Amino acid sequence: MEFLSWSMLASSTGALTMVLIITQFTKELPFIKALPTQLWSYIIALLVLYPAHYFTGILTLSSAILILFNGIIIALAANGGYEAFKRAAPSLFANNQ
Repeated sequence: MEFLSWSMLASSTGALTMVLIITQFTKELPFIKALPTQLWSYIIALLVLYPAHYFTGILTLSSAILILFNGIIIALAANGGYEAFKRAAPSLFANNQ
């Protein structure tokens, strides 16, 4: 069984999942805490999408430009999804408030 692959990370679902996980695990680090979470998610999205497209051989000038916009969508979805889950199951996050 393969947990991750570059082709999976190049997909919207794979990128979204990875950005959500990495954001939540790193946003409280001292040197990252100063950044707004949405900006940090966007940076992570770019750091996931560019290598994924490169290593799958689909990185072109056209896709490189689109990644800038797709990164925004991925970052916003990751942040919104986490907040929606937090509202839907507040008891799971009682210690984080």
